[in-house]
Amino acid sequence: MDIIQKIIFMGLPILFAITVHEVAHGWVASYFGDKTAKLAGRLTLNPLKHIDPIGTIVLPGLMLLMHSPFLFGWAKPVPVDWRNLKDPKKDMALVALAGPASNFIMALIWAFFLKYVLSSDGSDAFQMMAQTGIMINVALIALNLIPIPPLDGSRIVSSFLPARAAYHYNQLERYGFFILMILIFTHVLSAILMPLMQLLLGIIASIVGL
Repeated sequence: MDIIQKIIFMGLPILFAITVHEVAHGWVASYFGDKTAKLAGRLTLNPLKHIDPIGTIVLPGLMLLMHSPFLFGWAKPVPVDWRNLKDPKKDMALVALAGPASNFIMALIWAFFLKYVLSSDGSDAFQMMAQTGIMINVALIALNLIPIPPLDGSRIVSSFLPARAAYHYNQLERYGFFILMILIFTHVLSAILMPLMQLLLGIIASIVGL
């Protein structure tokens, strides 16, 4: 398999995982009263509406070249105005949780597809696509549960904090990208993510029967 085919068969599930993750945030926010993402045209599965040059293209590409044990990335965050939500603290936690929940569902779908491919002697390309789909979604779940602003885990934690503490905690968002990069290049992130990813993979394998 040449590099172009590999990029296509691995890139499609990565794009889909990141896109659906963001749409899930926007859809749940819309359900609870905030139409900001809908009005911005972000409730669409068109990946071009969600691509972030660094998080969607450069970072996953670098991780592929570095033969990273896992892949992840991010899209442009969908805009959410918490002031429009019916119950801002509770609803914001549910909006944040929607992204990882959508990734878990997608990981299950890819796992069932992998089971079908393996049972039908499908091509290596489709097997690689399914495995990538499982791994990228599991990695996104694990990554986004880390409570570093602006990751989803921080939104969930923030919803349980008193207003003043939540405000100061959320101020870390301006440093979030740099904290994440430091964790990646010092391999601390791998040490944090791998145990949770292994747990999630075990759960998915048990459900699907792999």
